[in-house]
Amino acid sequence: MQILGLINELIGLPEVASEHGSMVDHMLEMVHWLVAVLLIGWSAYFFYCLYRFRQKKNPKASYGGVKGHASTHVEMGVVAIEAILLLGFAFPLWAVRTTEFPTGADVVKVRAVGEQFKWTMHYPGPDGVFGITKPELISGDNPLGRDPEDPNGKDDFLYTELVLAKDKECIVTVSSKDVIHNLALHPMRMAQDAIPGSIADMWFKPIKTGRWETVCGQLCGAGHSGMVGYMEVKSQEEFDAWYKENTPSMNQDKPLEDSAAKEKPNS
Repeated sequence: MQILGLINELIGLPEVASEHGSMVDHMLEMVHWLVAVLLIGWSAYFFYCLYRFRQKKNPKASYGGVKGHASTHVEMGVVAIEAILLLGFAFPLWAVRTTEFPTGADVVKVRAVGEQFKWTMHYPGPDGVFGITKPELISGDNPLGRDPEDPNGKDDFLYTELVLAKDKECIVTVSSKDVIHNLALHPMRMAQDAIPGSIADMWFKPIKTGRWETVCGQLCGAGHSGMVGYMEVKSQEEFDAWYKENTPSMNQDKPLEDSAAKEKPNS
């Protein structure tokens, strides 16, 4: 166990499964140690003041105030450390996640659409182009309102879990059908609000295979606690086989609503 990561280990952070996740954890370690030092330091100073300025020893109040500058130096040091954490770690990491989106045919693209109280994943099929969706077409048989006349949507399919490929960069486009949700992928150290009427992209690169729970990070209604989904990262070979299995045939008129419904039981 590394000394620097002691606090992270004690509070039980989930395992890291993304390429950038270790950078996020490193920043958290710095923040946790800064807060721990401040907690110990200011607590010690507080108890010192209770003893040093107790009424028995100081029956008459002094209104002169503090004459030394030690507290000012400490406060300036704390501000400097916080600025380093923000400018040296947080801002650069945030900038990469919001501006340097991957491109190319190998990028896995998924739409994650939230609603009370589940997620629906929309994959674009082998052509890599999402079909058009229209709110007025949403129904029980067409949960995302996919346009059956759009040729780009013929090979699209829906799925109830977020399935990704190991060592392949992915872009997840998050949106909502009703209220504000949040797609929280803790092992990937990523989360994104799903806001009705808007879309937001997040990207990362999975580096471990496995299956994990996904949760909604926003209080979205009475059933919020039950809005638990699953994310699975497969090897490239397994992902390709899964993708092929769920892609509708281009030569058949399959219903749009449920390539999804090879739904796995919640386990």
